[in-house]
Amino acid sequence: MTALRVVLAALALAGALGLAAAAEAAHVNVATIDGTINPYSADYLRKAIEQSEREGAAALVIRLDTPGGLLASTKDIVESMLAARVPIVVFVSPSGAWAGSAGTFITLAGHVAAMAPGTTIGAATPIGVGSPSPTPTPTAPPVPGEAPPATPPQGDAALRKAENITAAFIESIARERGRNVEWAVKAVREAVAIAQDEAVRLGVVDLVAADVDDLLAKIDGRDVKVGGETRKLAVATAERRPLEMSWVTRFFDVLASPDIAVILILAGLLGLYIEFTQPGVVVPGIVGAVCLLLGFTSLQILPFSWLGLGLLLGGIALFVAEVFVTSFGLLFALGVACFLVGGTMLFDRQDLGGLDVSLWGVLVPAVAAVSLFGAFVAFGVVRGLRSRGVSGVDELVGLTATAVSALSPDGTVFVRGEYWSASAESPVGSGERVVVTAVEGLRLRVRRS
Repeated sequence: MTALRVVLAALALAGALGLAAAAEAAHVNVATIDGTINPYSADYLRKAIEQSEREGAAALVIRLDTPGGLLASTKDIVESMLAARVPIVVFVSPSGAWAGSAGTFITLAGHVAAMAPGTTIGAATPIGVGSPSPTPTPTAPPVPGEAPPATPPQGDAALRKAENITAAFIESIARERGRNVEWAVKAVREAVAIAQDEAVRLGVVDLVAADVDDLLAKIDGRDVKVGGETRKLAVATAERRPLEMSWVTRFFDVLASPDIAVILILAGLLGLYIEFTQPGVVVPGIVGAVCLLLGFTSLQILPFSWLGLGLLLGGIALFVAEVFVTSFGLLFALGVACFLVGGTMLFDRQDLGGLDVSLWGVLVPAVAAVSLFGAFVAFGVVRGLRSRGVSGVDELVGLTATAVSALSPDGTVFVRGEYWSASAESPVGSGERVVVTAVEGLRLRVRRS
């Protein structure tokens, strides 16, 4: 009997130690998105969800600060979040952060949604869909002898289609997570955006928290529905484990920005322009080629327009033409215009989901810098082509010489301390002054001064 009691006590102690170890092992993974939503950030979040499920994490916190991103990548992230077997807490932070466009979808898809003070959410309208769709009205049958009613332009129909699909997508997310469906649809159709306090009042997010520690303390003990079952969050004292992007993912995540792509392409074109106009410099050509390679890598990530890219290439072609054609700056001005227009048309704005090239923050300053530097290079090349030589035999052209013998038309002249054979355009007497007009091998051509 005593032995049995000892065995039971040992089993109880082992169970207690196991529970203590499990409690000590409880942890919360923290993933951070502080840029655009693109295939690489989507892959990072999918892996963070899978790792959290595999490790049995108490929850996955996603710290979110994004202006938006690709709709396809947003869809991939939301699908992973809705199917996750681990509680996901989306936290729009730090103060000043924005869950714009694609970020709105991701925030609504969390099991718990929270915002830090001074943050904003909303404006989820796809770019190019700027106003609410007009309510369709029934049309009467055409009257004989009258023109049929005008059909809406194809472009407007495409925009309405994109708006309707996006609105239905965000509505399904909000309904699944029990959030404010009406506001979610307005965020798409009317591009509304609200601050954190208003978001809590309207039921868009669950709470406001100062930081991750405050957030976990406030949601501790909350019931969430994960994979069809209800779980109670026990995260107040859980260990925080940050999940970092790999350097490769971070590198391509940075490249997946329209602003970065435009800067790289313009820098690459400028480097090649310098190499073309100043052959042999080498370094600008290498740097330009690398920048173009990185810029084209960005174009493989972001949806782009061949027309916009063609305008950028046309701009550099006009810069080069300005060096060899006397256009009094017209070709150069057209090149600058091609850069500006091409930059605004480089990306498919509708598929970017809230992203676009910053016109005044990036495009105009970058084009201005490229134009000024290109003008400086062109001015130097033109001045070099038009200036006369200052060394060797070329410097003889334009100098004044003295005819040592009569030139009729051939003879000898004295110039720069040397005797040269010369041919005159018209007879010149001995001792007269002549001007060198050309150097032909070892003979000078001269004319009377």
